[in-house]
Parts: sequence; C-alpha cells; structure tokens
Amino acid sequence: MASEASKGIMTFYPTAEEFKNFRRYVAYMESKGAHKAGLAKIVPPKEWKPRHSYDDIDDLVIPAPIQQVVTGVSGLFTQYNIQRRSMTVREFRRVANSNRYCSPHYDNFEELERKYWKNVTFNAPLYGADVNGTLYDPDVKEWNICHLDTILDTVERDSGITIEGVNTPYLYFGMWKTTFPWHTEDMDLYSINYLHFGEPKSWYCIPPEHGKRFERLAQGFFPNSAQNCDAFLRHKMTLISPFVLKKYSIPFERITQEAGEFMITFPYSYHAGFNHGFNCAESTNFATERWIEYGKQAVLCSCRRDMVKISMDVFVKKYQPDRYEQWLEGRDQVPIDHSRPTPEAKEFLDESFNDITSSSETSSIKSCGEDGQWKSTKQRIETKRHRVCLEVPEEVVPHVEDEDDEEQYGKRPRLSLIPPRAVAQDGKRNKGINIVSLIPVWQPRVIQEEKEEWAKPLTQLWQCLPFNPDAEREYNKQMGQQAPYCSICLLFYTHHQSESNTGSSSVTLVNRPGGQQWSKPLIPEMCFNTQSSKITDSGEGQLSNPNVAEDGTSRLVSCAQCCVRVHASCYGISRDDAELDEWLCARCEADAITEDCCLCSLRGGALQRANNDKWVHVMCAITVLEARFVNITERSPVDISAIPLPRFRLKCVYCRKRIKREVKGCCVQCSHGRCSTAFHPTCAQAAGVLMHPDDWPFIVFITCHRHRAPAIPERSKAAMQELAVGQKVICKYKNGRYYQSELLELTTATFYEVVFDDGSFSDNLFPEDIENRDCVRLGPPAKGDAVQVRWTDGLIYGAKFVASHSIPMYLVEFEDGSQISAKREDIYTLDENLPKRVKSRMSVASDMRFELFTQNDVKQNTKRQRVINSRYREDYIEPVIYRAIME
Repeated sequence: MASEASKGIMTFYPTAEEFKNFRRYVAYMESKGAHKAGLAKIVPPKEWKPRHSYDDIDDLVIPAPIQQVVTGVSGLFTQYNIQRRSMTVREFRRVANSNRYCSPHYDNFEELERKYWKNVTFNAPLYGADVNGTLYDPDVKEWNICHLDTILDTVERDSGITIEGVNTPYLYFGMWKTTFPWHTEDMDLYSINYLHFGEPKSWYCIPPEHGKRFERLAQGFFPNSAQNCDAFLRHKMTLISPFVLKKYSIPFERITQEAGEFMITFPYSYHAGFNHGFNCAESTNFATERWIEYGKQAVLCSCRRDMVKISMDVFVKKYQPDRYEQWLEGRDQVPIDHSRPTPEAKEFLDESFNDITSSSETSSIKSCGEDGQWKSTKQRIETKRHRVCLEVPEEVVPHVEDEDDEEQYGKRPRLSLIPPRAVAQDGKRNKGINIVSLIPVWQPRVIQEEKEEWAKPLTQLWQCLPFNPDAEREYNKQMGQQAPYCSICLLFYTHHQSESNTGSSSVTLVNRPGGQQWSKPLIPEMCFNTQSSKITDSGEGQLSNPNVAEDGTSRLVSCAQCCVRVHASCYGISRDDAELDEWLCARCEADAITEDCCLCSLRGGALQRANNDKWVHVMCAITVLEARFVNITERSPVDISAIPLPRFRLKCVYCRKRIKREVKGCCVQCSHGRCSTAFHPTCAQAAGVLMHPDDWPFIVFITCHRHRAPAIPERSKAAMQELAVGQKVICKYKNGRYYQSELLELTTATFYEVVFDDGSFSDNLFPEDIENRDCVRLGPPAKGDAVQVRWTDGLIYGAKFVASHSIPMYLVEFEDGSQISAKREDIYTLDENLPKRVKSRMSVASDMRFELFTQNDVKQNTKRQRVINSRYREDYIEPVIYRAIME
C-alpha cells in the first residue's frame, strides 16, 4: 500500500500531448519547483504502455545477481554485495516469492517500513541489478529510456563513448528488502526510473540544498570510510535510517512508486530506498543544461579508478563557450543555486504550458535494436555497477557464539557487531553491578629498570607505585609542549604521523590574541557519541561541537594544578575565555588528585568522573567500545557499567612485562581478524600502536605491531649494479618464486601509458594493444591523441595517449632451459644481501613444476588490478568461510 506523497515531492499527471516531449516536460517540472525536493513522480497517461506484454521475459538471464548482506545497529548500516550465480527471471521470481524471501503481511506503509528497518540485517535478499538491456518495445517513442535524447547524448554523439547504465538503460529485478543505499548519481546527473511491473518501491530523498549536511552526518558516523575516500557514499554501501536523519535534523522526504510510474531524481539529490516485493524497474541517467555546473563540481571517488567520470570539456565548450577558457585554466568556480530551474524552463516561466508544440523535437539517437535489445558497435565502459565485495569483513560471517565469555574475548572482543553487555553468573545482565569493585587492590612495589625507550618517560607513572604528583605534573607539562599538544588527541597521533607525507608532526598551532593557542583536534566528534540513540536536551542528535571554531580549531587549555593540556572540545569545556586562564580539570576541581583511572594502569593525562565515584581517562573511555559518555557535550560522567567482565580479565602485553603481580584495568584488542593481542589504551598509545577512527558501530580501529605492515626498504642504486651477459643471477620466475639463472642479453621493452575515458589508467600497455594505429610500424601516437585499446577482456575501450616508456629488460635462462624477460628490480646478484621476502621464496630448479600461473595469466593480471578496500587489505578470508558466505 503506498503512502501519500509528502508536500516536498511533487507528482505530475501529463496529458498524452504533454507526454510526447520528454526534455520539454522535465523543463516544465523544474519551472514548477519539482527539483527543489530532489525527487519527483510522474504518472503517465493511462493509454500509454511501454510494452504490450511481459509474459515473454521469463527466459531473460540475470547474469550476476548480488546478495545484499547488511551489518550494523541503531539505524546505521553497511551493505556488502556478494555476487551469485546467474539465473533467469523465472528462477528469480520463484526465489522472490518463496516463503523465505516473500513480503511480510502489512496493513499500511508505516508498518512495512518498520518491518524493513527492523529486519534489514536478517535473511540477505538477492538483487538482480545492473542487467544491461531494455523492456521497451522498439516502436515506443515517448519517454523511451533507451533514447531520451538529452544533452547527455552529446557524449555518445561527439565522443562515441557508451557508458553502460549512464547513457544506456539498466534493468533491476528486486524482491522484498532489496535496497539501494544512500547515493547521488554518477557525476551528480539526473536519473529516471520506470517500474515496469510488480510490487511497489519506496524512496527516501534529501533535498539538494541539504546534501552537504547529510555528507557531514555520514562522515561523522563513518570516519574511517571518509578518510579513505572523500566520496565514499558513491560506493553505495551506506544505509542510514530515517529515524537517525530525523534525530539529527536532516530534512528528508519519502514516497512510494507503484508499477507503471516514473521517478526522476535531480542533480545532487541523495536518495535511497527498498522494494516491497518482486518487481522489475528500468533506469538510466540524463542531463539538462542545469546539470553542467553540477558535473563540473562533482566530487568523485578517489579510491577506485574505475568509477564513472565524464569529461566536462565538451559540455562547457558547447553550452558555456564564454567560460571555456576559464574552465581550462581551473578558474571557473561558480556557487550552485539549487533552487534555480534549468535554462530550458524559461519558456514556462513566461507563458502557459497549454501551448504545446513539437517544433523543438530533434532527431533521436537510435541506440536500441528493433528487437528491443541493446545493440552498439561503439566502445563500452563497463563502470556503473553495484560493487561486488571480493573480500567480506569477518564480522559479516555468521558465527556460533561461545558459551564462555572469556574464551570469546580471548579470541576477539568484537565478534558481534552489537556491543556486548557483561553477564553475571546467573545469566542476567550486570546492570547495577559495581564492576570496578571487582578490580583487585594494588600493593606498592618497585618496577625494574626500564630498557625500552617508549616506556622510560612512564617509569614513575605506574599506578602500582606510590603517588608522585611532581612526576605526573612534569609528564603532563612535557606532553602539552609537543604535538599534538592535547593529551586526548595523543590517541590518534601515531596514525596521524604515519599518514603525513613527512612522517613528522603536521599539527599546526595557531596563536591568537591574549596568548591563546588553538589547533585542530584529531578526535572526531563521533568518537564521543558512542550511542546513535543518544540525543541532546533539544531532542536532536549531536555530531558538532560548540567548542570547535569554523576553521576546525579548538582552544588549548592547561590545568593550573596538574598541568594536563587538552582541547576545549575534547574535554567538554564550555566556559568563557576569561575563566580558562585559571582552569582546573575535573579531577583537580573535585580535589581528587590521588584518584587513578580504573580502566588502565598508568597515571597522567586527562580524566573524567565515571559512575561509582571512580575516574577514567578520556582516552580510555573513547577506546573501550562499551564505555559511553552520558553527557556528550561535557564529556562526563562516563558510564562503564556495560563493559563485559572478560575485558577486565585480559592481560596487557605491555604491563605484564613490567608488573609481576596481577594486572588491573580493562584491555582492548587488535582489530585485525581474530588477533588476541590485548593492551590498555594508554599503554598502547605510549608504545606507538596504530589507532584511528573506525566506522559505526565501532569507534577505534586498532593495529598491533604484529599486523602493522613493515616498510619495505628500497634497494639502493649501489646494490643495483650493472649486469653483464653470462652473469649468474637470481631472478623471479612466473610462479612467483626465485631461482638461479643466467643472463643472456639486455633488451629494451616499450610500454604505453594511457588514460581511459572513465578516468582509469594503464601504464604498461604493449604497442600492439592500440587498435586504431599500427604502433609497431609507425611508432607511438602524439600526446593527447584519442586511441582505441584492446583490453584483456577482448573489448575495445576509448582512451587518450599519455606517454611512451622504454624500460630495460633482461633476458634470463633458468636451469630447466626456460627463458623470460624480467625488469632490473626482479633480478638479484649472487653476492647481494637478499631481502627476507626473497629468501623465503628461494627454490631450486626441481621446484619449477609447481607453476601457479601461465604466461597469459601473468600478462593479464599485471595490467590493471582490482584495489580492495584498505581496511581489509591485510585480512585473509579463508576459502571455507568465503564458501559459507556464498551458501
């Protein structure tokens, strides 16, 4: 049952005459303000039908259906797409209507919506997405998605480029709970979606004028993804429920699309939605003149080179000729007014729409065959696809929970995406139990002489030693004088250093009048808001901080008694500037200077009051997943009642080396795989353990030293000495192992570098890969020339030539008589100190029978590799687990 459309989303009912001209009607819709909501519904005339019958599509093949695995809690989810075997529409319908996947019973849309968000993480559905083709009959002229004939067809007309799913149609076969996550269209284009048949489809939409606010919200909840890619929402993996949007005051609209209705999304309109049951929709992108400015300013995905990218040169030159030179020089920056309609709508702003003429119709581009199937001899850039996850995070894999909590935490404390609560002996939750009272009382003792450099400044700060206020004050003062200047931001400083190009501090101090010093905090606000359901007194969620200035900086203040230095935003200080000169931290103000953190074994740093009259480091409260700040703005008190007891039983790898008695505190563990390495947050920070913000529902992603990728030193030029013919060397063979071989001759290989029309590139093409030029005989093309590249999949792709590279190659012969050409960096001399990775792969000639790859495989795999998400690059997914996911 469809809900009534909200006031923001407009519904149009064109007459048969008005329906004839697609471009003109879109302009009319914008003249009425439809674009302001970001989404509009069009109900076509009753007599219009795109296809006579759908009874003959049962044998249509869905080549790569995807299973949508969703993880997350509290209205914040991540969707992973796992590719399944191909199936026909008949088979897909049978699965969609089966008892396992069929739609639940519901009386109204509100009930169905509640059931969707309540069960979105269960029973992963199949989605027949991105099926290249159309269901329109070839004789249908009006609103034929196969040829809308908008200015986007300029790309195909002038460049001969076909971008599948962008200026060609895609079919989408859905079932109950199949989802399209929050995203804008590629290059922020318009999109049109027609629901051919089946159950309804529900849409959520955010007006374009509020798109930036939504992006900031998503970046706050998913800081790790935002750090890896500025446009991570284009990955189509992020789901945020309307309940969360409402709490954080993000305006949005919802509407339901019935079979036989069109939906149009406008530029820079974030939208998401789900299907009510088995249905089939057809979609593509289009453009108007208004889109050109959006396309010029679109923020593109930076982590995937195969994302859709359209060169705007042809549009600017044709439709904005007076700004073309400025555009080429990078000086064409104009703010976008989301409320202004497209220039084509000016006729409707001055005259009545009743005067319909067809004089503006132009010849359409015939891109569909007579049989209704897609036919083209031009290049295709296969880019607009749902991303299939080749490596799925381990949390997605269903698991059997351990009966023993301690055993569970000994393996990995975060096997479940829902933060676990401590359980008492009777099986009931430990709410009301004083966990900290179970922590053993310490007896003073003397710690042996410290030998590790990182721990030497901490010699007098261990809690097992007598309290030394002078040592703590001196340590706090020293930490406040060096980057990052805030004792709380120290948590992420090691990762911040590793991300900077120089490897040194990139934290800049800003001096302001009155001797004040400001700098940018390294802790995102989301790290303090550990519960998405937490709202402020005004009833709104919080992802901003009043103590952070517009330039992102926050004032640094120091405690007048213990000398600890913090950002006002990190510690929750909201006093006037005049009161901060003699500011006292919470512990000193409460005259509790002898109190220590109950979650670790070190003194020093910034503490806040916890429940049960205990104290905790703000750093510890952020790192321990189950701890939460009751008052987010003031950063206190800290509720630690939900921390499971097994966390307190974990042994810190750094403390246990230095303290012989039972170690106290609460430990966290490495976030990689099932690594059981445990440590206190303060110990880990001091030891240089990498920690950085993680995506919801986690807060901090931790990388122990064992999982930290070692930097591979580059070979010095002295080691890479000149080689002589006949010299015995060690060379890498096709199977990836190293063998002794003999150098036969030195040759030179030529490789071409090109940039493809979709923004991806290759720098090791062979001259014979260029189809439209005999490069072997004529030499390389001129820089910037358009070329056609025959890729390893057998298809031809459009590209621009960049450069030609001549690389010395060495022909070597192995003991078994086989010969290969290798680069200098793959060859080592017998007297050279071999790296560890080479020594581990050294073999003798008899081992060559274990070849893993053929020459063709090596050639194809080294051309353009798929780059996986950096978060899971170091994880290993066992084949048996992967098979379990597929099943």
